[in-house]
Amino acid sequence: MTTETPSTDYQRAADLIRSAKNMIALTGAGISTPSGIPDFRSPGSGLWERYDPMEVASILAFRYNPESFYDWMRPMAKLILEAQPNPAHIALAQLEQTGFLQGLITQNIDDLHRRAGTEQLVEIHGHLRQATCISCFRSYTTEAMLVDFAETGHIPRCEECGGILKPCAVLFGEQLPMDAVRQAQHWIRNCDLLLAVGSSLEVVPVAYFPVDALNAGAKLIIFNNLPTYVDERADVIFRNDVAETLPRLVAEVLSE
Repeated sequence: MTTETPSTDYQRAADLIRSAKNMIALTGAGISTPSGIPDFRSPGSGLWERYDPMEVASILAFRYNPESFYDWMRPMAKLILEAQPNPAHIALAQLEQTGFLQGLITQNIDDLHRRAGTEQLVEIHGHLRQATCISCFRSYTTEAMLVDFAETGHIPRCEECGGILKPCAVLFGEQLPMDAVRQAQHWIRNCDLLLAVGSSLEVVPVAYFPVDALNAGAKLIIFNNLPTYVDERADVIFRNDVAETLPRLVAEVLSE
């Protein structure tokens, strides 16, 4: 059970944000749970308590049994299509628009940061806005395709060769997009304050980013309902609902 975050923590975190010259945010699935999208590791609700990720969300499993991936993906696609940016997404967009946030790295594929208004965005695990044929490698925009799949369950296929389409989201065992990795690493190594929001910090290489930032001299503020391995090095930690704590912090920052 969480307890109310002391007001002094908000004041301290707000001071850190106001004094930062190059603040970067890193977000994980926990920022989107208030929008109705389940995360992966929370006890009792995490997706990996009900599914083996290597059986439904690995590149090897996709190659050999794409039907299992799409069976698993269909309920998630419906949730993503229905989801709206929550106050935490909007708060980070406000920090960018007011000049406090220089860039945002997300592990999420739900597009909610972009829809909330964030522009300096690295989607390090990809996204669902495009898909590629695994046979002829033709690329497709997926907006209408995703709606059709969510409604009918029909696996999307290439119009040219009939091959199965793979969303441009990174699966387990698949290489991350190198341009995104390079941009994220550049931001991390040059920031003086990192906001880690809604991430368990268990998936590499993203799990190493807070330590990379700390070792380069940055401060760290964590928003997460469960402990992370880097908590002892954080300057401020918020445990309560990120859709409440982050907007309250941003209001504190913008009040002066």
